[in-house]
Parts: sequence; C-alpha cells; structure tokens
Amino acid sequence: MGFDLVANVLIAGVLTGLVYGLMALGLSVIFGVVRVVNFAHGELMTVAMYAATVLFAMLGLDPFIVALPVAAAFFVFGYLLQRVLINPFITRPEHSQFMLLVAVAIIMVNALLMVFGPDARNVQVDYQLDSFEIGRILIDKARLYAAGAAVATAAGLFLFFRKTKTGKAIRACADNYLGAKVVGLDVKKYYALTFGLGSVCVAIAGCAMVLLVDVTPPLGPYYTLLAFVIVIVGGLGSMGGALLGGVLIGVSEALAGLLIAPSAKSMFSFGLLILVLLLRPQGLLGKKA
Repeated sequence: MGFDLVANVLIAGVLTGLVYGLMALGLSVIFGVVRVVNFAHGELMTVAMYAATVLFAMLGLDPFIVALPVAAAFFVFGYLLQRVLINPFITRPEHSQFMLLVAVAIIMVNALLMVFGPDARNVQVDYQLDSFEIGRILIDKARLYAAGAAVATAAGLFLFFRKTKTGKAIRACADNYLGAKVVGLDVKKYYALTFGLGSVCVAIAGCAMVLLVDVTPPLGPYYTLLAFVIVIVGGLGSMGGALLGGVLIGVSEALAGLLIAPSAKSMFSFGLLILVLLLRPQGLLGKKA
C-alpha cells in the first residue's frame, strides 16, 4: 500500500468530513440554542438532495448554484416548523419532543418514497470526475468544492453569531432563557430563527453531498444517526466540535474503506464514538455540564 494511495484517501476523507461537519453543525446549533434534538435532521438533508437533483434534471442547474435558493426555502421552512409546530412542545417532556420530530421524519421519508420512488438519483456535472493534481496527489474537484462551500457556510454562521446583534441575542437566549425574557427578547422568534439557520446548514450540505453520493429516501435516517455520532464526538452544542467531529468521521470512513471494506465504515465511526464516550464523555470540544 503506497503513500500516495493513503494520502489520497485521507484527503478525500477530510473533504467529505467537512460536508458531514456542516450537516452536523445545523443539528448542534439547534440543540445548543433551542435544546431540542432534531430527529428529522437527516431527512431534511435528503429533501435538499432531492431538490438539487430535480432542479438539475429540469433546468440543468449546478447544485452549487441552486444551493442559495434551496437554503432560502429551507430557512423559511425551518422557521415555520419551529414557530408553528415545535414551539408549543418546548416546555413539554422530552419524550413528547422526541415523538413529534420522529413523526415528522417518518412523514418526510414516506413522502419522498411516494413522490420519487425507491430508485437512486444523482447529479452528473462536467467536473465531477476531474481532479487537481499536486505531484502524485489527486484531489477530486467535486469534493474540494463541496468542502469549500461547507467551510464558507460554517465561517459565515460563526461570524453571524459573534458579530451581529441578532446573533448575540440568539446566544443570550441559549445562555439564559429566563434572563432573555426578562430583558424583553422574543425568545420564540429567536428560537425559530435558529431552527431556520440550522436548516440552512443542512440544505447547503445536502446540495454539496448530492455530488458525492446517490440519494434515496432511506438515506434520511442514516444521516440523522451520522449527525448524532458527529456532534457527540465533537461535543454537543459546539460549532467547532461539529466540524472536527465531521472530519474525524470522514477520515475514519475513508480508512475503513481502504483497510477493510466500504461496508465497514459504520464500524469505524461507532468505534470512534465509543472511544470518545469512554475517554471524554462531553465530546472533544464540549464543555462539562
């Protein structure tokens, strides 16, 4: 096994992992602020992937071009989902929230099956099989562009939370719910904005991921589970932890495919999860309660 092969596999794992990280970042942001675990997160990503395939098939639009309008639509959908459906469950027991979002996830999966059927769909763009060559290292253009979109989105979200008044208000709601209400902040509105932003992350991740894998309705539960693994590894509620966890999972999956078999990637991912839970239960960048 040559160094070039290992290097190419590791680079591909890092680039894919950054897209995973953006997907998980949406889940982490929602939980960090709203304290609701979105069990329909992977299903939202699958819907975004189907939206990209439909727009490509009908209009010939590149998934990176449609990412912005799809993200805007997902922001509105996420905002309304939180404002109308989830907000009434904020003060209810956690099992009620769990059942609500599991029901939403099941509805999404079955709706996709009804509309698109069980067959896999994909997008074929001109640069999808092209690579950048650095010596004997090959970097897939599609993966590099997808990773670039993920990093740019994550950076924009980080700056939004750190530099804008709305972002600071959202952080205040996350830090002290009662205190935010006392000073006059519309906590429910900021919760809905946060859910919308989390949906934007998953929408852009979905538009990028459709260049890397075929999409089928059952991918939704798989990506939901993968997002949970990533945020637990990185630290639930940590933005940097979501990206770090995504990269680690991406690399572990790539190494599993190289050293054992592609079907063993879940074994490596969950092995990493168990290791982190044993050594650092709060996650790599998470804080102790």
